[in-house]
Parts: sequence; structure tokens; C-alpha cells
Amino acid sequence: MTRQGFPDRQPSDQPPGDRPKTPAIRKLPISQSPLPRIPAPIDTAQPPPPQAIAIAAEQVAVPSTVMQRIRKRMGWLTSWQFLIVASLVFTSGTGAFALSLLLKLPGLPNCPAIFWPLASASLRFECARLAANKQTISDLLEAIKLLEPLPADHELRTEADRLIEQWSQDVLRLAEEAFNAGKLNEAIAAARRIPNQVSAYKLVEERVQRWQSIWSKAEAIFKKAENEMRELNWRGAFVQAVQLLDVENTFWQTTKYDELTSRINAAREDGNKLAKAERLADQGGVDNLLEAIKLVESIGPDSYVRKAAQGAIGKFGRALLGLAEDALDRRDLQRALNILGKVPEVTNLKEETKDLTTLAYAQSQTWTDMVSSLEDAISQAQKIGPNRPLYGKAQQLIGSWQQEIEAIQALEKARMLAQGGSTEDLRAAVAAASQVSQSNPRWSKVQKQVQEWTDSIQTTEDRPILDQADETASPGDIPALQAAINQVNQIGRGRALSRDAQRKVDEWTAQIQQIQDQPFLDQAQTLANAGDLTAAIAAAEQVKSGRSLYSEAQSSIRDWRKQIQDAKTQIQAEQTLQEARRLANSGSTDALGSAIQLVNQVPSTSRLRSDADGLIEEWSRQLLQVAETRAGYDVPGAIAVAQKIPSRAAAFAEAQRQIQAWRKTIGQ
Repeated sequence: MTRQGFPDRQPSDQPPGDRPKTPAIRKLPISQSPLPRIPAPIDTAQPPPPQAIAIAAEQVAVPSTVMQRIRKRMGWLTSWQFLIVASLVFTSGTGAFALSLLLKLPGLPNCPAIFWPLASASLRFECARLAANKQTISDLLEAIKLLEPLPADHELRTEADRLIEQWSQDVLRLAEEAFNAGKLNEAIAAARRIPNQVSAYKLVEERVQRWQSIWSKAEAIFKKAENEMRELNWRGAFVQAVQLLDVENTFWQTTKYDELTSRINAAREDGNKLAKAERLADQGGVDNLLEAIKLVESIGPDSYVRKAAQGAIGKFGRALLGLAEDALDRRDLQRALNILGKVPEVTNLKEETKDLTTLAYAQSQTWTDMVSSLEDAISQAQKIGPNRPLYGKAQQLIGSWQQEIEAIQALEKARMLAQGGSTEDLRAAVAAASQVSQSNPRWSKVQKQVQEWTDSIQTTEDRPILDQADETASPGDIPALQAAINQVNQIGRGRALSRDAQRKVDEWTAQIQQIQDQPFLDQAQTLANAGDLTAAIAAAEQVKSGRSLYSEAQSSIRDWRKQIQDAKTQIQAEQTLQEARRLANSGSTDALGSAIQLVNQVPSTSRLRSDADGLIEEWSRQLLQVAETRAGYDVPGAIAVAQKIPSRAAAFAEAQRQIQAWRKTIGQ
């Protein structure tokens, strides 16, 4: 180091083009400079450093002995006039020389190359200001670091504290900007490097906690939106996305909001694909399932719908396997193999498909009733080992086929026993076949054969009973019929001839009831013919519900009641007509109107309805004539009379025309 802290300038081994560039000179306000101020030379824009002044002063100093000699030899030169001139010359020369030195000063210091333990305070200040002017977090922290080591009693400590305080506030401001730019960790790290003695340090932890709280809230919203997308709830995802706009962070309000909405839109498009595929699959059929799988397969691996899509692909693939199994149940081997050959690898059902193909060939061997075929099927199914996906199904089928072999063998033995055809032979066959349990897959077939043998046995046993009963019932009287019924009832329900027996019982029971109830109907008819319909009804009602003649009795009762009702209606109609004629005979318009209303009450079903209609026509014409006569002197009265004519009368239309004309004459 040179005098007053300036570093020695060593010659560089590097060529001029490779030397590090000197940082640009920054013009500092005089009020912020911690260095002593000197008058600025003429035509200079910046005061020279103190070091330059000291060097210049040393270079222009004149020895005192030389000055003494000059004064002795040139005494006149000591006059005040000479001193004034000499002073002016000396001052001007010194200033010019100092200025020439300043113009030759080197650039600003190379701060990164300085060994700071030996650096002066002024150099620390200059490099700190250069760094702080860059206004980046790292440079501001570096500037603070340069000024922190100054002792507390240093004359520049106050200025250093002021700058550190200012730069700390700048760091906190830039950390806030970094937080809003989405750089949470960088912002926290920067804030926590602020010196603890400055006032800004008190805001650090509060600011960090606020940042972390805002960030956690935003992340929670984002994750919840992602979960909603995975559940295919687009509305819920958008609701969460909108909440990011209320987060107190620009990065989450803009960048992450845009990112999330883009993700939701993309996921919703994938969801639409999945929904379309589901609709195709619901329509059923191999082609629709294959198209559905192809559509879902186009959903990318990073999609939020991917998990649901993978589940759908597996479901669609298993639906294809189900269609193949349905074809096997219909004993359509070729159809089943065709479906199995189309199951895509993307369904991850390659091994299941392979096992099902093996079982399909095996199952086709069981479609005959041959033991050897079933044994071949078992042999094929046993090729599916314990490590295979359909091992359990194969073992279940093997067990089922083994039971079928047992059933076939038992049925063959029973058929051999039944060949004799006697009741004893058939009973032995039934006993042998009944050894097949109900859980056996071929139990229904065995039972069908057993039922045939059982029916043969029961028919042989019960046919004589029916034949004997027919003979017993042949006289046709009640005792004979009842005896025949008692005989047939010996045949129990569920036996081969039980339906024939019940049919006989119903037939003979109806004959007994007819014998018992026919006298009641005969008596009723006799009474009805005599005109006593009420007594006829009472006689017919003795045939009770459920008896064979009950329907016939009820039909007669309905006819007789209708006749009674018609007779009453006729009487009422005659009375109505008589009363109406009596009213009309008075000749007044009110009486005619009342008579019309009364006669109109005769039912349309009555044979006197035509008489009633004739009276209505007659009396309506009379009312119209009266109204036309009265119109010459009493128009309102004429209108009132014409309005009594009913709409069903032929005179009604003419009456309405007259009423309209009369109203015009009176201005209504």
C-alpha cells in the first residue's frame, strides 16, 4: 500500500485487452461524502481526493535556505509589491501543477482485488457505494458487509450506520419484490441477512412469517384445485383458482393463476374425452369398447385425469373380457376368441386374456355329455399355474367339471336301472340319480330325468283312481258326484295326475252346485214373468258368490233392476209433463217459461222425451209471437219474453235476431 491507503499500482503481465475493466466512476453528492472537502480547481467537475492534494504539495515545496539567500541578494524583492506578485505566480503555478497531476490519476479502485483487512475506511466507503448503486440484494448486502467492521469510535461510524440503515431498507424492499416475483426462499434468505442492529431488522421475522403464511395459503388453494381436478370437479377447481386472485402476492395472482386455469382447461378437455368414452362404453358392444379405450388412451400421462383414465381403461378392458365370457356361456367359441384377440395391451390385461383363452378352449370341451371331454377340459385348465391371474377361476372350473363327471356317471348308472320299466326299476333309478347334490352344475339336468321317472311312477299308481272315480260319477246325481270327488281327492297335490284330478273335482262340484241352485233361478224367472220383479230379484240372490250359477243369477238381477228403474223414470216423466201442461194452460209468458224449464227435466232415455221436445217447440213459438206483438209498444218487455226461449228450440235463432234488432232501437 502507498501513502494514505492507496494500493501500489504494479505493472500487469496481461496485455491491455485482457486486463480487468475499471468500474465506471459514479458521481457522488458532496453531502454524502465522508471525506474532507477542498475547493474544487477551476474547470473541474469533481473535487480531487485528499491523497492527490498531499502528493502535489510535496512535489512543489521550496527549501527555506534557498529562500534566505534570495532575500539577501535581492532585498528589493522583499517589498510588499514583490510579495504580492510572487504570491500570485506561486499560487497559479501550484494549482496548475496539481491539476496536471489530477488529470493523470488512475480510475476507480478494483474493489474485488482489494485485501480488505488493510484497506482504509475511505476505500471501504467508495467500494461500498459502488456496490450499493447496483441495487441488487447481493450487492447491497456486500456493501453493508464492507462498512460493518468500522469501529464504534471511528469518525465515519455515524455515516456508515446511516448508509447501512438505508441499504438494509433497500434489501428488505428488494426481498419483497423477490417474494412477489415468486422467489420465496431467496426473499427469506435475503431478509435474514439484514444486520440485527438496524431498525429494518425488527420487520424481518414479521415479514418472513407473512410471506410464509401467504405462500402456504396459496399452495393450499393450488393443491385443493388439483384435487378437485382429480375428482373431475371442474367447477370446484375454478372456484379454487379464483381464490388465488385474492392472495397478496403478484406471482400467485398472475403467473400461478394463469398456470392453474390453463391446467383446469386442459384437464377439462381430458375429462370430456373420458365422459365421451364412458358414453360409448355404456352403449355396449366390442366396437364401442375398443373406441372408448382408444379415446381414453389419448389422455396424456401428466393429466390430472390420468388416474381416472387408467381406471376407465381397465374397466373397459374387463368389459371386453366379460363379453368374451358371455359368448362362451352361449357356447360361441369363435366369437369369444375373436373378442379376446382384440383386447388392447394398454388395458394391462394381457395375462388375463391369455388365461381366458386357455379356459375358453377348455370350456368348449365341456359342451358334450362325455366324461372324456370333461377330463380333457380339466387337463387344459390345470396348465394355469398358481402364479397366473386366473388361477382361482381355473381351479373353480376344474372343481365344477369334476362334479359334472360325477353327475354324468351317476345318471348313466340310474338309466341302466330304469331300463326294466317297472315301478321298482324306476324307483331304483330315482334313488340312484338323487345322489347328485343340488350344488352340482348338472343337478337341473339330473332332476329333469328324475322328474320324468317320478311322473311315470305316479301315473301308474294314480290312473286307476281317476278311472274308478269317473265310473262312480256317471249317474250324475249329487251322492254319486260327491263320492267321485272323495275318491279323486286321494291323489295328492304335486303328483303327476294332480291337475287332472283337480279338473275332475271342479267339474263335479259345479254339477252339484247347479243341481242345488237351479231351483232358485227357475223360481226367480217365474216371478219375473209374473211381473213381480222385486220378488224375482230376492229369489235369485239366494245363489251365493262362488257358486257355479252365481254369474247367471247376477246377470238376471241386473236386468230386472233396470226394468224397475225404467218404470219409475216413466212415472216421473209423465208426472212432469202433466205439471208442465198445467202451468202452460194459464197462458202467461212466465208460466210458459216455467213450463219449458220443467218439461226439459225429462231424461233423454225416457220414451216421453219426444213428447217433451214437442211441447218445448210449441211453447217457444208462442213466446216468440208474444214478444213480437209486445215489441210494438214495449221493447224491453219483448226482449225479456224472447230470452225465455231455450237454445234447443227451433225458434231460438229467430228470437236472438229479434233481440239484437230490438236492442238497437233502444240504443243498447
